[in-house]
Amino acid sequence: MPLSLDTITLGVPHVEAAGAFYSSAFSAAATDHDHTADLDLHGKGRLDLHALDALAAETGADPAASGFRGYVLSAIVARPAEVRALLDAATANGATVVKPAKKEFFGEFAAVYRAPDGAVWKLAAAEKKDAGPAPVPPKPTETAAYLGVADPNASKAFYEALGMKVRHDYGDKFIDFAVADGACRLGLLTRKALAKDTGVDERGDGFSALVLTHTAASRADVDGLLAAADSAGGRVAAAAARTDRGDYAGHLTDPDGYHWRIGTPGA
Repeated sequence: MPLSLDTITLGVPHVEAAGAFYSSAFSAAATDHDHTADLDLHGKGRLDLHALDALAAETGADPAASGFRGYVLSAIVARPAEVRALLDAATANGATVVKPAKKEFFGEFAAVYRAPDGAVWKLAAAEKKDAGPAPVPPKPTETAAYLGVADPNASKAFYEALGMKVRHDYGDKFIDFAVADGACRLGLLTRKALAKDTGVDERGDGFSALVLTHTAASRADVDGLLAAADSAGGRVAAAAARTDRGDYAGHLTDPDGYHWRIGTPGA
């Protein structure tokens, strides 16, 4: 079973507050669990919210961080009016505008904001002009996580070894992968290029507060993906085992240190 980005997991200072923000920002109901919350992003992937300290402990990291986290999350919609509507909803609930909604140099219509939990989000329209009224509420045609990496081609080779299929390959400029139904897209840029594209300072270090999550079909798939990562230049951060959640899961990091949780439920 190839790797897919099924859920974006964020470590946040206050789960309840973050759940309220993202519910309002994306018109998606948050389901509360024990110290966590999750949202279905209208069938285009999921967003899980965990307490920052707990997520850091799960990954064996120090929760301290400063500056750019090295990644950008994205919601892609059909038209510019939806970008404006999503930006308005986010800022009305405490987000800070990083780049206002406007047409970019190469024709893309986009905006960038920083959520109250610190995550940077880019909103982008697939079309350059509005054709008819925007739906209410706006719903993403896809969601994505863009990772700032040292060498996009090397990172591409790692993810290909785990079964991902490249969609666009512009070398060091931009690489992304085909997206599985109901999952999020994964993209790769250099850290400098990603920071420049979103209008943030590239400097920063410490815990990213991000875990990329894949739901495997079986224990064998979990073990196979962990073994493939280890052979392809990643690192198995935690061997697969039965967890307190009742699933079978392990953790890996890619060559740039981005953390993945690979698990299968009820195993």
